[in-house]
Parts: sequence; C-alpha cells; structure tokens
Amino acid sequence: MSTATTSLPIRVPSVGESITSGVLGSWKKKDGEVVSSGEALFEIETDKVTSEVFAETDGTLEILVPEGTEVKVGQTVGQLHPGKAPSRKSTPAEAPKRDTATTPPPSKTPVRESFPTLSPTPTLVHTEADTAVISSNSSRSDRETRKKMSPLRRKIADRLVSAQHTAAILTTFNEADLSNLIALRTEVQSTFQAQHGVKLGFMSFFLQAAVHALKTVPALNARIEGDEIVSQHYFDIGVAVGTEKGLVVPVLRDCDQLDLAGLEKALGAVAARARDGKLSLPDLLGGVFTISNGGVYGSVLSTPILNPPQSAILGLHAIQQRPVAVGDQVEIRPMMNLALSYDHRLIDGKEAVTFLIAIKKFVENPALALLHLTPSS
Repeated sequence: MSTATTSLPIRVPSVGESITSGVLGSWKKKDGEVVSSGEALFEIETDKVTSEVFAETDGTLEILVPEGTEVKVGQTVGQLHPGKAPSRKSTPAEAPKRDTATTPPPSKTPVRESFPTLSPTPTLVHTEADTAVISSNSSRSDRETRKKMSPLRRKIADRLVSAQHTAAILTTFNEADLSNLIALRTEVQSTFQAQHGVKLGFMSFFLQAAVHALKTVPALNARIEGDEIVSQHYFDIGVAVGTEKGLVVPVLRDCDQLDLAGLEKALGAVAARARDGKLSLPDLLGGVFTISNGGVYGSVLSTPILNPPQSAILGLHAIQQRPVAVGDQVEIRPMMNLALSYDHRLIDGKEAVTFLIAIKKFVENPALALLHLTPSS
C-alpha cells in the first residue's frame, strides 16, 4: 500500500461568471508556513469584490506568485506540500567579505552622482543650481509617495468615467424637514430595539421612501439596454458603503416586502460584510436604485454619480439646524438637503422632481411608514 505525497496545486477559483481575472491581493500565510485545512491562504481582488481562498487540506505552503500580480481564473499561484517545507533549489549567495589585508582602501576622491544623496541635516549650498537640484530631489523623496491603484479603486474610476460618458446625468435638489422623523425615532427607539434587537436608524425610512417613490414614478425603476427600455417591477435597492478599499454598493433585496425592522437587519448584515471584506458577488448585483449617504462624512450638498446600469441615485446629506419659514414664523429646524441624479435620456425633469418630492413628503411624515400608508399627493 502506497501513500500519496503529491503536492496539491493552489489555483485561483472562479468568483463569478463574468470575471476571468483578478489581482492576488495578499497572502494570509508566509512561504514555508504550515497551514491547516480551512485556513485562509490569500485574497483575490477583482473589479467587483474581494474574496478569500482557503486551504483544501493540511500542508506546507509554497508561494509561486507574489502579491500584487494579475492572475487568471484557474492559474496556479502556489502549492501545498504534505509534511515539512520543501527544500529550495537555490539560496542567495552571501556577499563576499572584504579582505582588508589585500584590498586597497577606497579612493578618497568623491564621485559626483547625477542626483546627490541627501542627508537629514542641513548642508552648505554653494550655487543656485545645486539648490534647485536638492529642492527637486527633496520634493520627490520626502514629499510624495507612489503606489499602484487597487483593482477595486481602478474599477470604481472606470465606472465613474463610463457613467459620465454614456449617460446624460442631471441632478435636481430639494430639502426635507426631519423634525417629525427625529422625534418619532427618539420616542420609539428603546421599544424598537427591545423588540427587534437592532437600533432604528434613518436609512430604513429612506429605503421605504424610495420604494414609495419608485412606485409613484415607475420611470425611475427602469434602465436602458441598447435601444430598449427595461422596466423593473421589483425593488432591490443598493446602499453605498465606504470601506478601507473603496466604495461598494451592496444590494438589499425586495425592500417593498420588508418593514423597518427587516430593513435595519438586512442593512446591518450587508454593512458588516462590506467592512469585513466578506461580500460575495451576488451581494453587489441586480440593484434597481441606489442611496448614497454622504452626510455621515459631513457633506452638506453634492451631486451623486449614477451606478450603471441604474438610471437614478439619491444622495443624502448632513442634518443641519437651519432657520426656515413655518407659516408666518421663522423657526430653527433640522434640515437635510436631498439630491437626485438621473439619466435624462430616460427620465424627464418633471418625473425627477415628482420623485424627489415623494421622498420629501414620506420622510417628513414618518408615522406613515409605521402604518404602511403613503402620503397624499
């Protein structure tokens, strides 16, 4: 009876039907380190998502492809060897030691280099030309750093430029008085959290408002494909989430079928996966509309860019105490600026304004969300 000692190749797995390549983001284990079955070996970064690849068996890791290399699906990037670490074919030779008895000392005549080495302490400068050279070198070495864009950041850049070039983007603005929403949220927060195990935030109200507005103005729940308009009759809404690696937009499914508690739980789950880098490709696909909340970073007003192939995106902003006219009086109210960017090829200005007013009325009358009612026009 023989025992198998063949090494197991570590290959880049398929992470989606439309994805054929990615970048080997980082090795989770060191070359020559013993790993156990189920342990994470490396990250594969694609233009849509970052995924971890796990060991299929116990063994010693041999890394064949370094971090930051672009790799193809199915490519072998390492091996798992049973038992001890494999012996290396060659090792770097040690630098020869100087024989001080036979080797003459280096010449004391300095060799002038094209870019002199700078010391951290001030040096005497004799000419204006030398000063210019030193200033230029100091700027390059001390005041700038360079690194390659991550695959996710490159894809974000490509998608943003593509959206600007392919869609006729226009933005309309409005503002909402969140006095009632804040008061209601404060009143029911403790009871809501005790019953559902999650906090009641603002986003769940805006998600329900988006569902209501999409039903009110169906033109925004559509997309352009070639020379066709595809109308969507479901309400899968993306929520932009900032992560260390860039902005991602996980999608909440069937928002029209979820109450406030269901929306808060779904939102919390995808946000946690996004921050931990655990999003899968299905988490990011199929959204019909996006909400981006720049207010969490302090943004007061912005023009959000479309998330193709979607035709509209709602931008939320910081809540500010501002003087507003209420009847014949001026009062200080918590106000939020709202921005709706939309594809003018598909959506007319009247439809965009009607949609944003529907959002405004819904969040200004938040009790309707608890009663499953919609505001009158």
